[in-house]
Amino acid sequence: MNALWNPESSLSSISPVNFSKPRALSHKQIQSSLQFSPTHGDRWIGRKSRLNVKAALDSATIDQLGLKESDIINPAITSSYRSSKFPKPNQTVLDALTRVCTGLTQTKPLTEDQAFKVLDTILKSARGELKDEEEVSKAQLGAFFAGMTIRANAFPEATQWSEGERRAMNTFWPLLVRALPPDVIFIADPEGSLMGMGSSSWAQYGGTVACEMRLVGALREVLAGGHLGYEEVQGVLRDVLPLKMDDNNAGGVSESLLSAFLIGQRMNRETDRELKAYCLAFDDEIGPPPVADVRSLTHYGEPYDGNTRYFRSTLFVAAVRSCYGESCLLHGVEWMPPKGGVTEEQMLKFMGANTNLSLLHTKQLLEDEEVGFAYISQREARPALYSLIRLREHIKKRPPLATTEKIQQFVRARGREAIVAGFYHEGYEEPLLMLMKRRGVHSGLVVKGEEGALSMTTRLRSVNASKGLPVNYCSGFRSMSTESTFEVDGGVSRQSFSLEVNAQDYGFDPTDTPRTDRSISKNIELGLAALRGEKGPAYDRIILNAGMADHLLGCEGAEDASVAMDRAKEAIDSGKALKRILNYIKISHKLK
Repeated sequence: MNALWNPESSLSSISPVNFSKPRALSHKQIQSSLQFSPTHGDRWIGRKSRLNVKAALDSATIDQLGLKESDIINPAITSSYRSSKFPKPNQTVLDALTRVCTGLTQTKPLTEDQAFKVLDTILKSARGELKDEEEVSKAQLGAFFAGMTIRANAFPEATQWSEGERRAMNTFWPLLVRALPPDVIFIADPEGSLMGMGSSSWAQYGGTVACEMRLVGALREVLAGGHLGYEEVQGVLRDVLPLKMDDNNAGGVSESLLSAFLIGQRMNRETDRELKAYCLAFDDEIGPPPVADVRSLTHYGEPYDGNTRYFRSTLFVAAVRSCYGESCLLHGVEWMPPKGGVTEEQMLKFMGANTNLSLLHTKQLLEDEEVGFAYISQREARPALYSLIRLREHIKKRPPLATTEKIQQFVRARGREAIVAGFYHEGYEEPLLMLMKRRGVHSGLVVKGEEGALSMTTRLRSVNASKGLPVNYCSGFRSMSTESTFEVDGGVSRQSFSLEVNAQDYGFDPTDTPRTDRSISKNIELGLAALRGEKGPAYDRIILNAGMADHLLGCEGAEDASVAMDRAKEAIDSGKALKRILNYIKISHKLK
């Protein structure tokens, strides 16, 4: 026990990984494995055979799914869940945003050729002359010029404009200023001084509609590299959201201004008060959260943009933990940029579950003794934030919401509450824990899982691993009292910890991480096979992640990590965890 709280990490080498190509699996083939058995009353059972049948799609199904020829190899890949209603971003500008809209040290200035190509693309789009590419959206214009302005105003010399960028801007600005709308010109030169054209009318820009006025004022500070207060950020967000979806955005906020605000705050690296504002801004959007009559509830904050490479285990971990009274609430979206990877909503929908549940329905599933876990979509719980998905694809880089949307309590519990969240970039673990404490939960845990998700791995750490915190690094706190840490924050003692979890310390053999490569069906196949008791890497990861969550969060009966692992293993080997998944699919449809 003492060794776990104060671990001595060791580095081990990793052998080359040889992954097999994932098998494709159709929606109907998944559902055919979830058979209703009249001989077992109202119980749903799964076939004993593995789900490994190759998909065969007819042309009607291909048309219905909106798949391209290149997608037919695996019809269940994540790209099929991107809404066809969303206009695609211009790829040239999108690639540029990857370089110029990052942090103080991560930004990579454009070469002269790249800068000329980007600005030429923007000019042609503004003039309506773009033929072979998607037009440059207002959101892309706002993000690009915000990035350029902040770099010029506030970044260190190494990440300010390159000589090539400066020559390109000097060449194109006299043309751009005649073609771009006033709000974009304001973002590119908010004080009328960057471009060296003397006094400029756009420096007096104040917005065109009422909801933009506070945004423009805040944006002046952001574009100068400055920070905002808690109330100021909340006021801006509440003024401008939800974002209207119509093409003209009549009466709504300019997408250029909003994208500049979001990407600008991330580039300036948000303060604690700014993150708290993003986290709490819409808590009362649809009323107070319902309270579930459960003794323990864990809120899982997976990255909303999903996994693109590795097995995502949290849905199956939630089913395991629910078997012994640790209720779990998952939340997210069906599809989210920039990664557009596998999400819990995609998996549940693909298996036939109802993913359009209200908060009250979610509460019922948590309280149901045959289920004990639930999923709620941001679409249902926070419509204002959900309205930003289209814009978020066009700004490319993650906005502050990518951090704060993971720390939510859409349903409360009568008993103890905990939040678990994944992270990737070093430096965000403490802000995440700060937000958890602000939520008043009894326990909080951040995990650097694979791809920044929550899944800890059993593979050995490579000696060539990148610098910074290693995969399987965990940090967190748990209160030593049953009282709310929010109500008596200064008087409640907390046990803080940080460690690198070594799966071999708990008897797991080193194994390569299962690849899913954007395949929803492969992720489901791995998870369901593991819940049937099929031993292997997915089985081990589900047990490791369930047991470690129980132990680190201070759950009842999990004081010893090995005992916690055994309890998770029993939930799988007894068939209880699989039954919970199947019950969820059935019962979710009764809650319409």
